[in-house]
Amino acid sequence: MIRVLVVDDEALIRTGFQHILDAADDIEVVAAVPGGEAVRTAEERRPDVVLLDIRMPDVDGLTVLAALRKLPKPPVVAMLTTFDMDEYVATALRSGAAGFLLKDTDPEALPYLVRTLADGGAVLSSKITRTVVDRYLETGAGSHESAARGFGLLTERERAVLVLVAEGLSNGDIATRMHLSTGTVKDHVSAILTKLEVGSRVQAALLAERAGLLRPSRTEGQKADGSRTGEEPRTRTEEAP
Repeated sequence: MIRVLVVDDEALIRTGFQHILDAADDIEVVAAVPGGEAVRTAEERRPDVVLLDIRMPDVDGLTVLAALRKLPKPPVVAMLTTFDMDEYVATALRSGAAGFLLKDTDPEALPYLVRTLADGGAVLSSKITRTVVDRYLETGAGSHESAARGFGLLTERERAVLVLVAEGLSNGDIATRMHLSTGTVKDHVSAILTKLEVGSRVQAALLAERAGLLRPSRTEGQKADGSRTGEEPRTRTEEAP
């Protein structure tokens, strides 16, 4: 079972997400709490995935994210927002969030996205804009200079893994595609993050997108994940498989 913690200041949002996810046979919502209870609950219930509101009145979502990332066995965290242009998105990505979802995510897609997160994948709202991506890439970790140095250090196998990471595949998916063990894929991903000087798969995926490392689209005007040319980025989006 994938253990999920939902953190949001609105009870209606918490209840809605819990109802949708609990209907899946392989997902259990271990708790649904407001921001002030998030860290303590995570320590007690040890979720695999946390869906965390990025803006809450009682505590800042970025503060909660930082605290969760410091836990001995930190969960995978995806930020929830009602804004596709939220000013905190770039900061959340740099702080180690595995992606962000709009709160109006298609209910049918939500369990699929949680499975992707639990399996080491990255998810981003399909409505993410180039402005948000550019803001992330132009500040701090993810600069063009550090990325250029990092790409030069990648082995051919690591580049192949990075392409699949950027296309939204989880560790298990990559292992199957490349005929490797999941452990070997995890080792490659760790090496990629170290060489690119980034803290998460999402950051690496954004850099790969900007560097033009992704494969040509499968059909004219369509990307490998089914999105249209010009959309950012090629990680898993809020569309059902």
